[in-house]
Amino acid sequence: MATYAAPVVYALVLWWFSTGLILLLDHAPRRTHPWSMAGATLLLAGALVAIRTSAQDTSAAGAYTAFTAALVVWGWQEMSYYMGFLSGPKPAACAPGLRGLDRFFAALATSLWHEFAIVIGGLAILALVWGGANTIALWTYGALVVMNLSARLNLFLGVRNLHAEFLPDHLGYLACYLSRKPMNLLFPVSVSLGTLAAALLGRAALGPDLLAHELIGFTVLATLMALATLEHWFLMLPLPSAELWRWSLPARNPDGAARPGDNG
Repeated sequence: MATYAAPVVYALVLWWFSTGLILLLDHAPRRTHPWSMAGATLLLAGALVAIRTSAQDTSAAGAYTAFTAALVVWGWQEMSYYMGFLSGPKPAACAPGLRGLDRFFAALATSLWHEFAIVIGGLAILALVWGGANTIALWTYGALVVMNLSARLNLFLGVRNLHAEFLPDHLGYLACYLSRKPMNLLFPVSVSLGTLAAALLGRAALGPDLLAHELIGFTVLATLMALATLEHWFLMLPLPSAELWRWSLPARNPDGAARPGDNG
């Protein structure tokens, strides 16, 4: 089992640290955001080169490189949205009394350019790995896209824990698109399919005669799907999940507002 321990730990640590780092940068003073985005864009360029190179690399190093590079691409997408560089045609709070499809389309208008950027990122990765033996980067990015979309839809439809503390103050208007409910019809489907995907990927990782990049690839993907499913459960279970990233969130006053100077 030691063969599987390294990729599991790697995926777990990278997921935790990268999430925390992005939260830390998103909540930093607005004047720092252009610099953070510039640095992230340089990393994005390097990640795309790494994805292209690793597509022909069937070694263990190729698997880790592809997985890490895909997370960098996804991290750029998240930072560009939560820092306000790529949002949508109408990044504003919903009108009072908005319901149903009107509320959904209003929510979509806050992030439409971000959604297009996600699609473009996926197409770019697809082109870079096309014809290559190592497609871990594509599957990693795809898993992140699907599970992120699922989480956002669940927040829109209604969950117990909104985790609004993760939103930077300049995106506070998004809170009106989140709903607090004990359950919604999508949630059981999301966690069931997420669990099934993690189990199938884990089973594939235990298969015989796997190449090095396949064994590591299936293992990190199974771990990633398990973590994404766990994040869904954080939306419903009474667990202090924000404590996992408390180091990356700004100190807040008792009323929940960020202390003066934290986001200036």
